[in-house]
Amino acid sequence: MAINGLIEELAWESHFFGLPSAILRLQDDAPALNIADFDAWSRVQVKIPAANTRQLDALQQFGFRLVEGEADFVLSVPAGVIDPQAQTATEVDIAPLRQMAAQLFTQSRFRAPWYPADAGGRFYAQWIENAVKGLFDHLCLLFRDGRGEITAFVSLRQLSTHEARIGLLGGYGAGEKLMQAACYWAQQHQITTLRVATQISNLAAIKRYTRSGAVMDSAAYWLYR
Repeated sequence: MAINGLIEELAWESHFFGLPSAILRLQDDAPALNIADFDAWSRVQVKIPAANTRQLDALQQFGFRLVEGEADFVLSVPAGVIDPQAQTATEVDIAPLRQMAAQLFTQSRFRAPWYPADAGGRFYAQWIENAVKGLFDHLCLLFRDGRGEITAFVSLRQLSTHEARIGLLGGYGAGEKLMQAACYWAQQHQITTLRVATQISNLAAIKRYTRSGAVMDSAAYWLYR
């Protein structure tokens, strides 16, 4: 089987993980590729719709292996959301947020044997730091306990005038409150649709999103070579 596509460098990931990395963008009208086209890269990623078994079969013949499934959800923001009193994180919160993110998100597609054992934790720690600084995600909302310690957080990125995406959502037993915080923030910014993705293996997150009224919009597979 042939695969057609373009290979694009992932410059930030190459630097962050210390592995020359690229992503394959599959396109029917792009040039046909051969195995030698991938030799310059230590890691090549590709994401395909879960229903496209033809692409899945072809990629496996080129040495790609299935790493993780991804489910993408869409939520219509309900009216009249009550303010759960979340706070907006500031730079003084970065250190504890980094530590929490590294501990909470240990299962991800950035895992061994594809990446170093600590790669996933470092990646999500950097993600939440960037969210506090408004880089990629635009902000991070959080909750504290009676001692002022951070107990849960959620990052958000506005995609368009009326749509936003939840980035990271973490905190033991705080899923409902975090979803309420995200919806309240969306309501205050006239955003009507929230999107959020999670691993197909993360049943707890899938149950939380569906209980909050989200519906699965699409599913995909990540493969690496």
